[in-house]
Amino acid sequence: MPAVSLKRSAIFVHRWLGVALCLVFLLWFPTGIVMMYWDFPSVTAADRLERSPALNAANVRVSAADALATLDASFRPTQVRLNTFDGRPAYRFRSGREEAIVYADTGERQRDVSNSMMDRVASAWTGRPASDATIHAIDVDQWTVQGSFRNLKPIWKYSWPNGEQVYVSQASGEVEQYTTTASRLGAYLGAIPHWLYFTPLRKHQPEWSRVVIWSSGIGTFAASLGIIIGIWMYSPAKRYRRAGVPTGIPYRGQKRWHAILGLIFGLGAATWAFSGMLSMDPFPTKTSGPTGGRNGNASAAISQALRNGLAITAFASKDPRVALAQVRDLNVKELEFTSFAGEPFYIATLGRADTRIIPVNGALRAEFDRRRIAEVVTKAAGPGGLAEVLALERYDRYYIDRHRQRPLPVILVCLNDADHTRYYIDPKTARIVGSYTSRNWMTRWLYHGLHSLDFPWLYNHRPLWDIVVITFMLGGTALCVTSVILAWRVVGRTLTGYQALDAAMRVEQLGDDLAVDGVE
Repeated sequence: MPAVSLKRSAIFVHRWLGVALCLVFLLWFPTGIVMMYWDFPSVTAADRLERSPALNAANVRVSAADALATLDASFRPTQVRLNTFDGRPAYRFRSGREEAIVYADTGERQRDVSNSMMDRVASAWTGRPASDATIHAIDVDQWTVQGSFRNLKPIWKYSWPNGEQVYVSQASGEVEQYTTTASRLGAYLGAIPHWLYFTPLRKHQPEWSRVVIWSSGIGTFAASLGIIIGIWMYSPAKRYRRAGVPTGIPYRGQKRWHAILGLIFGLGAATWAFSGMLSMDPFPTKTSGPTGGRNGNASAAISQALRNGLAITAFASKDPRVALAQVRDLNVKELEFTSFAGEPFYIATLGRADTRIIPVNGALRAEFDRRRIAEVVTKAAGPGGLAEVLALERYDRYYIDRHRQRPLPVILVCLNDADHTRYYIDPKTARIVGSYTSRNWMTRWLYHGLHSLDFPWLYNHRPLWDIVVITFMLGGTALCVTSVILAWRVVGRTLTGYQALDAAMRVEQLGDDLAVDGVE
């Protein structure tokens, strides 16, 4: 194909792909700015604890062992926590995805969730009487379109006049979603258009996934093609003339601005669309776990050494009432039964990211001994399994958080394996709070790196990161505005052409009709 014909074909394809996707791109860029600061509304376990009443040792009358005895003998919990449910102290025994709740004041098991209980739960969340709220059951709405809500139905929505909305699941008895006027507005301006989270589409998971993947994939191709055309048409020698003046770009008006902005921001638009597509995991890979071979054995050994099973009988010498008495001056929301290096401990959660360690044998402490953590990990990794152990006081290139909510400091454990596995251990809980292997390279750099620009040299220097990202978003927005204007003109000319053709055909048809009637 001659170069001129190839160029014309490329321009034709780019033009019509731009017509099809210009509005989608225009949604993505400005909403990306909003999403830098406002997320889609959600309720986490930490949110529930934050709004829960503090534990009162006087109300805990049943031991964990006695509470567990009320359950089926085959139920083997891997996690045991004491917090509150419906305002009462309750043990939560979890095995896999199954959870059983036993009240710590009476020893009875929580089974049915009544309407009055849901009213109390919703009212406790907002501090407002349920009688003031409008209450109705929902199937799915804008704030419950995710697949995670499907197993929580029926869900009841409580709406108060001040704009607060609480969603209580009758299956779990928990608040599963909470929105305010401000959080909904932020989502409408940010996450909903950015993720194409429109309810009629998003509630159909497979179809929504395909729309996002294909639109971002085709958008990547369209933007890349535009870059090629822009470079192809650009003349460093300024062989074009505009109003008698030499120029390197053979366009004027909006086309000229589109070409200039495309040469500056086009590469960013292409990589941003591509990284957005990667968020949908369009190229899934099958793995048997986070690591394999010797590395997999070392990983399992480290996890087991840090926790080493859970035996309720190990807490008999210091039941929860005694443990709570040790922290009576603190606002304890939850006690977790856990272990470290084979020794039983309680982890008392006071609020967001604030904990205390209560040993069954020993004094209260703020964190586990870091040298002891290093010793346990080194021993578990075995000879040649460990490359490095060090303490991190700040986020690094693989352990990051824009909202600065992930725990710090952490113990970084690097394995000496082919995947360069890294574990991040919180010394306050002895939990693995982050991990990375070289097999996550695409997710870390091609998705998070290109989409959020969270490169260490930029991400750790705010507001520099904010300035760079907002500048990129505004440049992309300007590029998309020129695309929309040009698309409108293309569609307008096309429709005008069709109208002119239709009018000509009507005149020709009228002439044929007159001829049939004998009139010339």
